[in-house]
Amino acid sequence: MKKSLLLGTAGIAVAFAMLAFGLAGNPGTAHAQDAAQPAATGAGNLDKKQVETIVREYLLDNPELLLEMQGALEAKQKEEQRVASLEVIKQSKDELFNSPFDGIVGNPDGKTTIVEFYDYNCGYCKRAQADMHALTKANPDLRFVLKEFPILGPDSQKAHVVSMAFRKLMPEKYGEFHDKLLGGEGRAGEEHAIKVALELGADEAKLREAMKDPAISEALNRTYELANKLQISGTPSYVVGNEVVFGALGQEVLAEKIAAAAACQADSTC
Repeated sequence: MKKSLLLGTAGIAVAFAMLAFGLAGNPGTAHAQDAAQPAATGAGNLDKKQVETIVREYLLDNPELLLEMQGALEAKQKEEQRVASLEVIKQSKDELFNSPFDGIVGNPDGKTTIVEFYDYNCGYCKRAQADMHALTKANPDLRFVLKEFPILGPDSQKAHVVSMAFRKLMPEKYGEFHDKLLGGEGRAGEEHAIKVALELGADEAKLREAMKDPAISEALNRTYELANKLQISGTPSYVVGNEVVFGALGQEVLAEKIAAAAACQADSTC
């Protein structure tokens, strides 16, 4: 916020410095052509300190301009981010929606897909877990992809390695594993994740061997790269259709995004 505000203030300062030059040379002039020469004369007579004083006083007298500029800047940045993300989604569809290392909840063949970037130690992800189940229950045509995105330290990374190894060995029980580990008490790490896996019938020797698969770390690195391109730095974050949605916004908001994505697919407008 502070960085953006500084950028907005700098833009205002430049604009009003130009205005200050013009006002100093010919205040109240109605015609641009007539004002051009006096403005140039005024500019030549004002030093840096005078310009700074004029700009400062004008901004103090009209502070609402800072908010207007800030709003315009944020809207511009948001649109630029949306356009950039749209291009990334188009170029990375397979990696985003069909990675073999991602778990799937809901209908594997559903026409509408939502992707969640999550971390097993993310408190907001734990709260969003109920949203996922409610959404898939309410929409039988929804395919919910779980993108392993451990960003909350070494414990998270190790827990996700176990998760990915378990999914490879026992994909039919992955949903149950995910619910138990994400919904469990305490911090998720390797030991806790392995305990959950064994409770669900995994063979410990096979599980530990699967955890050594270099493809797991390669898949995680690709996810980090993809998240970076999409400007995702926190969890949970979602990709719904052609839109990136940041934060645990709740079931109702996600349902609206899913409905919009489904409508977009239906009439081929996206």
